[in-house]
Amino acid sequence: MPPETPWAIRSGSSAVPDRKTTSPVRTSSSTGSVRYDANHLHERIAARSSEIVIPPKRNRKVQRSYDVDLYKERNLIERLFNKLKQFRRVATRYDKLLANFMGFVKLAAIQIWLR
Repeated sequence: MPPETPWAIRSGSSAVPDRKTTSPVRTSSSTGSVRYDANHLHERIAARSSEIVIPPKRNRKVQRSYDVDLYKERNLIERLFNKLKQFRRVATRYDKLLANFMGFVKLAAIQIWLR
């Protein structure tokens, strides 16, 4: 069974734009920058039985451990999204249909890969 996503993924010839659903994302780990190092966020992530991969702030009295290698991989994903946003059609989502939008995202990813 595929993991749940926060967006309803539909394909077809409907002219209705995709709408977000309220289903939570289920992952085995949650990454974030130091800005998200807050106790209430840690409690919510721990309640979902996910690993917290958020580096602690330097001024925390109790420094907790985190997976440094997994946190570094987050940078690669952020870079990819930044490169995809350089394509105006992806950043503004001109296309109404998911199939058209994802087609252009794939073309943009291929062009980034070929560079």
